[in-house]
Amino acid sequence: MESPVTPFIPAHEFSPESDIVVEDQHTQFPLRKRPRHTSSIDITASEPSQSLVMVSEESNSPVRDDAYYMADGSCVLRVQNTLFKVHRTILSKDQSFFGPMFTLPQGEFGEEGMSDDHPIVLQGDTAEEFRHFLWALYALPSELIIVRSPKADLSRLIDIAKVSSKYTFKSTETWALDAIQEYLERNTSPLFNDNPLIRMFPTLSTRSSALLESEGQIARLIRLAQMCSHSRLMDTMIQLLQRLMSGSLHYSYLAMTLADEFNIRDLRGAAYLEVMQTSVFVCPGVGNGHTYVEGDVQETSEGPQRLVVSPVQQLRLLSGYHRLSKAWDKLRAVPPQFEHAASCGATWHQHGCTQSWTDFWKEKTRSEGVLSLGSANVLGRLGIIVKEFDKWGSATYMHHDCKPAARRSIHEKVKQIQQALPDYFTEGGEY
Repeated sequence: MESPVTPFIPAHEFSPESDIVVEDQHTQFPLRKRPRHTSSIDITASEPSQSLVMVSEESNSPVRDDAYYMADGSCVLRVQNTLFKVHRTILSKDQSFFGPMFTLPQGEFGEEGMSDDHPIVLQGDTAEEFRHFLWALYALPSELIIVRSPKADLSRLIDIAKVSSKYTFKSTETWALDAIQEYLERNTSPLFNDNPLIRMFPTLSTRSSALLESEGQIARLIRLAQMCSHSRLMDTMIQLLQRLMSGSLHYSYLAMTLADEFNIRDLRGAAYLEVMQTSVFVCPGVGNGHTYVEGDVQETSEGPQRLVVSPVQQLRLLSGYHRLSKAWDKLRAVPPQFEHAASCGATWHQHGCTQSWTDFWKEKTRSEGVLSLGSANVLGRLGIIVKEFDKWGSATYMHHDCKPAARRSIHEKVKQIQQALPDYFTEGGEY
């Protein structure tokens, strides 16, 4: 009777078990080797949760990888239904988890990884991801140079960074992340002022296969940046999404969902604001002859597209609308304060200067251009007031040295609202 296959699960991804533990001097996470099981049930994990699945007949007959099942390899690994045979010395480099794992005592059925019948099973990866990772470990310099060229494969680089991070190949992870960042900065387009990657991601109104693929690629890059704590990559992707949101409601929804998933404050407020201002949002369900599936964008006869959001997202959008509308009511009643210039305060003119500023504010907050925007579009309304202020010219009673300070007070108010946007779109609290 063949012994069962035991998976290797990195200690930092799963909860501790009472198994054999060897401390790695280079990391705070202990390495564990799971005990063998005699049951036909294997533990299979997919990030981020665990589940129990029955081993199928197909999974009992894995196939050897064409590229990385090497005749002189010293370690057999199984990823999904594929066997890889590579060298332990290669896997042990770069302070990886594999080095300490290879030193652990073996089970009763002999040393794991020495044959196809007793491979080391890696969970949570796909065969393609692990194949791409091995390419980075085994490729020749003439092959590796392609990652610095326009022909670089972004999906492969993402896989390399992801798997390297998981098994703590630190230098390989850094190399892959740097290559990804260079790729994003290199692939520019005249559209959107040379913003990286814009030409790779279509801004189609319909949910085409190209759009779905681009959304998936962006989501992978955001998750990778979060997993690897790579702030530069995260900043690049946030800037990209902020540009893409103005061209497609699909990207606005993607930005909103990713911001919620990873608590990305810099993206969350802008994404919710864009969705609130450009769509009619409904919850999933069936009504008025329509079936509403979360994430769908539908055309409407009224003009704005209909976006299907989760109940929590709908509550946050409604909360944001209410809070921003209240913020405008308070703002239009009292103009932003500023400090008068010394030349103004030294004369009798200061009272007239203040009154002139107040009169301007009351007039422009009721202007046709301002009222043409929704009451919750505070930033848009303030933008119109700034333009009106620039056209104001010389006011009779406002000191010319005070005008720059008054203008700055509007911009400071805009900045305050932009920084606080995520707080407007929260459920609960004061309304």
